[in-house]
Amino acid sequence: MKTKAVNEVTMEFPSRSSNESFARAAVACFAAQMDPTLNELEDIKTAVSEAVTNAIVHGYPDSIGKVAVKARICPGSILEITVKDHGRGISDVEKARQPMFTTGGEERSGMGFTIMESFMDQLTVRSVPGRGTVVSMKKKLAPRLKTGK
Repeated sequence: MKTKAVNEVTMEFPSRSSNESFARAAVACFAAQMDPTLNELEDIKTAVSEAVTNAIVHGYPDSIGKVAVKARICPGSILEITVKDHGRGISDVEKARQPMFTTGGEERSGMGFTIMESFMDQLTVRSVPGRGTVVSMKKKLAPRLKTGK
């Protein structure tokens, strides 16, 4: 059952590496309404960067496709982020989630999913070879004390 969002935004863009920083900044700006700490904001930006980079590099290694990013604010101060592509897909998600595993060549570290997992509270990866991948992440933000009169 999907939780009803308090607020949400969806964006779609071509799988060009120049759009990774746009997605990262856009999600950070959206999350700012939750009043995150600087550390929480950096965690969110890093996780989004890794997920979008994976979609671009691994989802569409030889072509330009579409990447969709959805950010949702859910009850309980939970930020939910979904990154979706319709690219190559992952044949073995379990293997792909192992640290140091990569299909991207020597210049790739193979740490993308590990990094996402370490910065977010929950990570789910669903993929169908030849159809694409959906990465869903959740992070519960710390409640802020309201000051003032």
